[in-house]
Amino acid sequence: MNCYHQSPLLEHLAAAYALGTLRGGARKRFETLAREFPPVRAAALVWQGHWAGIAELQTTVRPDPAVWIRINNLVQAQKEAALRAQQRAKAQAAPAAANTTSWWGSLLLWRGIAASALLATLAAVGISLQSQQTLQLAQGESQQRIAQLEAQLLATPQVRYVSVLADAKAAATMLVTFDATRQQLTLQRVSGFQEGADKSLQLWALPPAGAPRSLGVLGGDPLLKLPVPEGEVKAVPTLAISLEPKGGVPSEGGPTGPVLFTGALIERML
Repeated sequence: MNCYHQSPLLEHLAAAYALGTLRGGARKRFETLAREFPPVRAAALVWQGHWAGIAELQTTVRPDPAVWIRINNLVQAQKEAALRAQQRAKAQAAPAAANTTSWWGSLLLWRGIAASALLATLAAVGISLQSQQTLQLAQGESQQRIAQLEAQLLATPQVRYVSVLADAKAAATMLVTFDATRQQLTLQRVSGFQEGADKSLQLWALPPAGAPRSLGVLGGDPLLKLPVPEGEVKAVPTLAISLEPKGGVPSEGGPTGPVLFTGALIERML
């Protein structure tokens, strides 16, 4: 599945995952993609940070309490003015004047209600515009942050398998890691062992069934990297290093010299 190349779909899934609305099988599939693809993990991390700060976004768009106080004061003032006008009209006992006053008071009341509604509408529009601008800014920052995290994750080795090879006395001699992104083994010498000038160390995969498979011949450098497909080490429980003639031996025949170091190959889980 190539959803990590589809930015809108990736954004939607990452946002739903961080918010908790992505459930069931869809959530499990997204977590599987996050383990395999750095861009997916980066998008999930950014949206988790984005939702964590949503409360701060809400407080910035809350209307000033004084707005609602002014609206309420205006409505009450118009009601009181209409009531006083009606009382004066009744005291004068002038039907025509009373009718005019009543009509004018009703007009003032409806004008007050209309003004209140206008103020409330303007406040809602202002809040909506501010929210939209804030979310657009946050989305732009989110895209930039995703790009930065993708670059960092792609530059970081994604270690899938680890092994520590030791001698017969359980003394660690070689640290082996497998980078699933670059499809390569990295071997680091952690002891003072050094083979002779006419000899070479050769790395072998020991599968559960079948003959050993050569993964490469080691040089004398303290740090060595070997290009190896993941299929060569997947489901392999043990690695071994033998001492062979200079340049190593063919893989088909297996080790011809003594096996000096062995160690379990462990798969790391995200």
